[in-house]
Amino acid sequence: MASQHYSNLKRKIVFVTLCFSLIPLLALGLTIYYQFSAAYSNRIKDDVRTLAENERSSIEMFLNERVAQLLVVANTQSQESLQDEAYLQKVFDSMQARFKSYIDIGVIEQNGNHLAYVGPHYEKLKAVNYSQEDWFHAVMSTGVYISDVFLGFRKIPHFIIAVRRIDRNKSWILRATINSDVIDSMVRKAQVGKKGDAFIINNSNILQTPPRFSGTLLGTPKTPDFSSARGTAVREMTTDGEKTLFATSGISSPKWVLVVSQDPEEEMSPLFRAGYIGILVMLGGVLLIVMGTVITSSSITNELIRIEREKGKSDELVVQSSKMAALGKMAAGIAHEINNPLAIIGEKAGWMKDLLDKEDVSKSENFKEFEDCIKKIERQVERSRTITHRLLRFGRRMEPTQEMVDVNQILAETITFLENEAHHRNIEIRTSYSDKLPRITTDSAQLQQVFLNIINNGIDAVGKDGYIDVKTVYDQVTNDDIMIDITDNGPGIPREILPRIFDPFFTTKSAQDGTGLGLSISYSIIEKLGGKIAVNSTEGKGTSFKISVPAKWIPEIRG
Repeated sequence: MASQHYSNLKRKIVFVTLCFSLIPLLALGLTIYYQFSAAYSNRIKDDVRTLAENERSSIEMFLNERVAQLLVVANTQSQESLQDEAYLQKVFDSMQARFKSYIDIGVIEQNGNHLAYVGPHYEKLKAVNYSQEDWFHAVMSTGVYISDVFLGFRKIPHFIIAVRRIDRNKSWILRATINSDVIDSMVRKAQVGKKGDAFIINNSNILQTPPRFSGTLLGTPKTPDFSSARGTAVREMTTDGEKTLFATSGISSPKWVLVVSQDPEEEMSPLFRAGYIGILVMLGGVLLIVMGTVITSSSITNELIRIEREKGKSDELVVQSSKMAALGKMAAGIAHEINNPLAIIGEKAGWMKDLLDKEDVSKSENFKEFEDCIKKIERQVERSRTITHRLLRFGRRMEPTQEMVDVNQILAETITFLENEAHHRNIEIRTSYSDKLPRITTDSAQLQQVFLNIINNGIDAVGKDGYIDVKTVYDQVTNDDIMIDITDNGPGIPREILPRIFDPFFTTKSAQDGTGLGLSISYSIIEKLGGKIAVNSTEGKGTSFKISVPAKWIPEIRG
């Protein structure tokens, strides 16, 4: 039940500790990840917005520069000078020297006829009349016109820029053809990543540049219709089951829309990699927390078990002390009560012995039996008187006298009392005395009685052909108690009776050999002297008594 209790306690400690450790950690990690994810997503949107705006600005700047260049030529040159195709060729070469984007240039009078033309399609275009073309009417009405990309008579993708000049009430047009590859190359810079795309559509949702994945030039893109978009906007949409980030930016003239698309997952891949690394780090942290929690909870429960055991031992000592105190009072009373009848029995037995000596009953056939009975009575009376004297000493619990003693010397003197008995039984008493033991203040007589009881019990336990080790230990650094270890190699004490060996009148000896008071009295003496006595025993291997006495000593010069 106790082990189950501590197992449950350990599980509770682990559960509570992990809850209070991991829940805030996970909450903090998830909060940081989602906040960073939101910030990173916003940054990606800002980046694609900036990319679209920059490319739109580049395209508008390119178109405005072409328009400005044509306006400069038209306003600085007369119609008559530009009608000269040789001169117009020089102007065209000068324009091409700075910008390689022009295909051809032409001068068109107000009725739509070519006055002059310089370019690779002279035979096809010199005789063409443009009066019925939409772009012709647009430039005549607005003064500046930029067309959508178309094939036209050339059958290649291009667009035109035309400017009108009014001179002496006559209008004429300077028209240049621009290779759409220039715009294509500018748009391709916005095609970022493996899945990124960029293209331009007109206000009819017709592709003006070739996209990477979304369709073909002059076709309809596979994306949603953004032809009505104005300004710059970023939106996330689902196309073909996949999320795509679209940035649209309107080009003022002509009415084009630049569309930039990106795969958000591709752009978020660095964040995902950081997230995976963060998850691995967090898992490592969780593993360390779990291991630390388990180790800590095990240490706590083990410490609680140790404290509980020590408390149990302390409780046993308190109970033992209480038992000894109560028994002492009872023993003193019993001893007094028994001493009186014992004295009478002893007196009557002596009187009967005297009568046998005075009367001539030696011839009686029962004389020998009478004499034996009287001797047995006297012997048992003496034995009972010895027991009552021990009870009286035990009950009085005399206060120990205080004198300076040498524990090693007391042990040596005690062993001399028992040497003959041990030698007779072929039992070796081996000693190992520490030479660092200080002289202490205690009661030498009572301490010797304890040593005598325990060593004598060891001799009885061994029986014959064995040994008893007597050892003293002292640590000068810590000033711990003096330790006396008395160990025999006897049969040991059975586990079930080990807790009872200090109980009064408990003995494993026969009624003729022991009274059961020796260890009880020894326990009481050591407790009175402020020390402790403990026993360890293993059946079949022997028993060890460990006695500790306080090292209350006064430094002195010893001769």
